[in-house]
Parts: sequence; structure tokens; C-alpha cells
Amino acid sequence: MKFFDNVKAHATVMAIVTFCALSLSAYGQGANTPSSISVVASTVPGNGDVNPYGLARVPLSKGSLVQGNLLVSNFNASSNFQGTGTTIVQISPSGGVSLFAQIDANTLPGPCPGGVGLTTALSVLRSGWVIVGSLPTTDGTSATAQAGCLLVLDSNGNVVETFYGSMINGPWDMTASDSGSSANLFVTNVLNGTVAAGGKVVHGGTVVRLTLNGLGSAMPFLESMTVIGSGFPERTDPAALVIGPTGVGLSPSADLLYVADSLSNRVAAIPDPVSRVTSAGIGATVTQGGSLNDPLGLAVSQAGNILTVNGNNGFLVETTPNGQQTFKTLLDSSGNPPGAGALFGLVPVAGQGLYYVDDATNTLNLFQ
Repeated sequence: MKFFDNVKAHATVMAIVTFCALSLSAYGQGANTPSSISVVASTVPGNGDVNPYGLARVPLSKGSLVQGNLLVSNFNASSNFQGTGTTIVQISPSGGVSLFAQIDANTLPGPCPGGVGLTTALSVLRSGWVIVGSLPTTDGTSATAQAGCLLVLDSNGNVVETFYGSMINGPWDMTASDSGSSANLFVTNVLNGTVAAGGKVVHGGTVVRLTLNGLGSAMPFLESMTVIGSGFPERTDPAALVIGPTGVGLSPSADLLYVADSLSNRVAAIPDPVSRVTSAGIGATVTQGGSLNDPLGLAVSQAGNILTVNGNNGFLVETTPNGQQTFKTLLDSSGNPPGAGALFGLVPVAGQGLYYVDDATNTLNLFQ
């Protein structure tokens, strides 16, 4: 996340994507330096928004969306206040950058309590709909944070509807299962009681499943919202705005939803995420401690391994489904302390590597 004084220092769905069949440990188990990191492009659009959080890959071309390109959502405006960013940029693997959307809080087609501050919750569906979370503030501090919403955009970057209400309270990250005509969104929420607690830890973090149908029509139909995870620890933070359950990712068979439980320094698993009708609480612990150090962004490889990035030291950690941490490598060493709070959105892509946004440098990078 970014600090308010413009010191660049620092909370994916990430769309369901594939990764090379080889796990990251093939690059050298236990290595502390990556094989290769390259900068794909700057994520800063013309209006100066910074602090890239969300990252999602375009599955199919439609409208202005180009298959294989990456979308990036920005959390901060040019003022560097958190919870005020309004832009989504589209970046090609070769580094071409265009503005996909600049969202005006004053012209939204539905409620979004507090306005617009785009989070890591970003997904692109096969039907061309783009869904992004908003956790807005007026001055970049947790004291002014409000519930926000999920914004639904068409394939040309126009907001067509909003999803909001008591179950949507500070949408922080998201992943999706997508059949084409219907989809399930899995969203973490981090504002349930956190602002009122004034920095103390509360156990109100949730994971909500939103079931969408009619994706080939004028706009998606929200069929239902179900809390499938609850009781996760969360708190406000003067530098990070808020800390709570962040990255989410589905296992290849979609029978488990993995959650980066940041304050507990663990990865949790919620069983039967697509079909369950009750909360699994904080889920079962897959792995805890070890190389984990405030896990934020999370993605799942085609092989089923769990990829997380640390908020406290800039490391990427790979964990097998049975909880064995097999690999770690440093992705970001900037900031103070090095790598602190710089990494959120992750997208592994078969034959290319791992794309990730670095909000300390405002860039989209590729790890190979």
C-alpha cells in the first residue's frame, strides 16, 4: 500500500487461469532469488492513479477487451490517498498500455456506499463482464472508509450496475468460477466492525459467494449472496488502511477455496465453496507460519499448488495442497522494511510465467 506522504511502500478474484504444469519449485527449491523478473509496463494511467492492487487476465476478446491482456485496478488517486483510485488499465504481454475504465462515483447506475476506491477484487468473465471491488475513503484513512460495493462493467469499460448491501462490506479480493452463462464470485470483506474497533482486532472478516446468471443478457442477474466463510480476524492500520482476509483462489477441481488469512499468518481452506449453504467459519488451516509473513495475494497453479505473496517482506511462497511449503523467492525488495506491502495481484499463465503487480514501483512485472 502507499503511505499518505507519497512514500512508495505498500491490501485476486483473480480470474480462473492456468499455470505451467511445472510448479515454481522447478526454478530451484528454496531459492531466495528469482530466475528472472522483468517489468512489463507502468500501471499509472494519464490521471496519475497509483497503487496497483487487482490483476486479472482477459479470457476472451470482446469489446475493448483483448484475450490474453491483463487488467489492473488502482487503489490510490494521484493524491496517493488510499481508497480513492478510480481507474482500470489494460496491458498486453508485450507492454502496450491503454485505459480500460475511469469510474466517476457521481454517475454510477446504483448505490456504492462511500464512492469509488478500487481494490484487489477484480475479475474478468468469459462473457466480457468485468467486476471490481470498491472500498472507498475520502482522505485515505480508515476513519473515513465505507462499505463500498462491487462494480459491474461491460466489455467497453462502462459501469452498468452495482452489487451492494449488508454482505458486501469492504470487498478486498475476489476469485471466480465461470461457466460462460453463469458464474460464482468469491469475495473477501474486511470492514465488518473494523472501523468502530479503532485498530483493535475484530473477528468479522467474511467470504461471500455471489451467484450470477444471465451473463449473455444486457447485464448480469445476481441470483443470490451466501456467506461461506466468517470470523476471520481483521483490523484497521494507519499504513495499510485495513488488514484482513485477502487473496482467494479455487483448487483445480473447485472443491476447495483457499483464503490468505493475513492476520493469522496462514492459508485456510473452505470446502465445497460452490455448493455450500452455510458458513465454514475460518476454514481449515492448510499451512501457517514458516515462510509465510502476512500473506496477501493468492493464486492457484494448474498443478494445484498455492501461490502467496507476503505483505511484510516481498517474498513469493509456494505451498502444496497438503501444506508443505516447497519454494520461496524474493519478488520485491523496495520500501522500508524491504518488500513491505508491495504485492497483491497475481496471475499465473501457462508458458509465460507469473504476472504480478508491484505497488511500490507501480508496475506490472513478470516472474519466469
